[in-house]
Amino acid sequence: MRPLLDISTIEAAANRVQAAAVPTPFEEHARLSELYDATISVKREDLQPIRSFKIRGAFNKISLLNDAQCANGVVCSSAGNHAQGVAYACNHHNIHGTIFMPTPTPQQKVSQVAMFGGENVTIKLVGDTYDDCYEAAKSFVSETGKTFIHPFDDEDVIAGQATIALEILEQSKTPIDYIIVPIGGGGLISGIINVFKHKSPQTKIIGVEPKGAPSMHESLKHGNRITLDSIDVFVDGAAVKTIGEIGFDYCNQFLDNLLLVDEGEICQSILDMYNRDAIVVEPAGAMSVSALPQLKEEIRGKNVVCLVCGGNNDITRMAEIKERALLYSELKHYFIVRFPQRAGALKEFVQDILGPTDDITFFEYSKKSAREQGPAVVGIQLKSTSDFMPLMNRMKEKGFFGDYLNNKPDLFQFLI
Repeated sequence: MRPLLDISTIEAAANRVQAAAVPTPFEEHARLSELYDATISVKREDLQPIRSFKIRGAFNKISLLNDAQCANGVVCSSAGNHAQGVAYACNHHNIHGTIFMPTPTPQQKVSQVAMFGGENVTIKLVGDTYDDCYEAAKSFVSETGKTFIHPFDDEDVIAGQATIALEILEQSKTPIDYIIVPIGGGGLISGIINVFKHKSPQTKIIGVEPKGAPSMHESLKHGNRITLDSIDVFVDGAAVKTIGEIGFDYCNQFLDNLLLVDEGEICQSILDMYNRDAIVVEPAGAMSVSALPQLKEEIRGKNVVCLVCGGNNDITRMAEIKERALLYSELKHYFIVRFPQRAGALKEFVQDILGPTDDITFFEYSKKSAREQGPAVVGIQLKSTSDFMPLMNRMKEKGFFGDYLNNKPDLFQFLI
């Protein structure tokens, strides 16, 4: 059994962290409260100076370094938000940081790291996932003797993240029945667990992971930490192959429930929060809200907190976010269409096969030569899910249907 951190350790972290992090708003969310017949509040960590809670843990850890460690410099690996926290802390304390980030990290996050760190940071883009750049960073630490600032598996970092929970309990006017917390490596959920088990033990703590990177879910299921062979890196702030040892221990002991949310549902939450609430969140930041449908019956009439952990969303990703949301909602469908070998077949497809509200959003012939005789990959967006089967039936009756691609992920990724 891993003991909880002493609450005085977390309170001391709060005193240090206030030099960088701001007390973020804690507010009831009217739309979600009405939708789920509950009192649902959001903790807006997307409004931190670096638009993420990660400033808390990184700043606390770096504030505790001795003079020799500061002089030698620090190293971190991060998919983006921890890197910004480390960069901010390095600039504040005037120490040098070498920051390893995965190559696919959104450019917006890379640019923010450079801005917050200025001349005090060096950025290295390495590997395809967080785990790849983590290994590169650890090798660099072995070569240089610099101090590694772990993004989640470190008690000083966890104490910094735990200061969020202190704020929530100070800000909430009523007892909290549920708190829903995103899980990546396990640092944030560890901080929440430490404070709530001390100060609000009746609160149910619900963790949320992306379905494409369920490292905590699989580890808890097997009873020990495991490393996933592959992950979907779309939810970059929560996509890790191996969760931290500390986070695993705390979740194994204290977590009340762990939910998996589909990346498409996360995308729909991003769009809803932007279009309806004027809140910009990154994929990891939308995870807690995305979990609410799975808890709809359980939380009715309850006081629920959703932790919105970050808002570093690259605007260039919005097309992909919309696409994933439509696919998840079963309103976007891709087909291989075999056009009959007769004049006017394409016109017939548009006039007689498509429904009145169906829209072609993608069209590409599979052959560069003799295109008119070859099949085409066609993407069709529907207004209603009930339009799908009639569309399929018309395609088959008229001899246009070749194959359906949405349920063939390998072929889908290859063709689309």
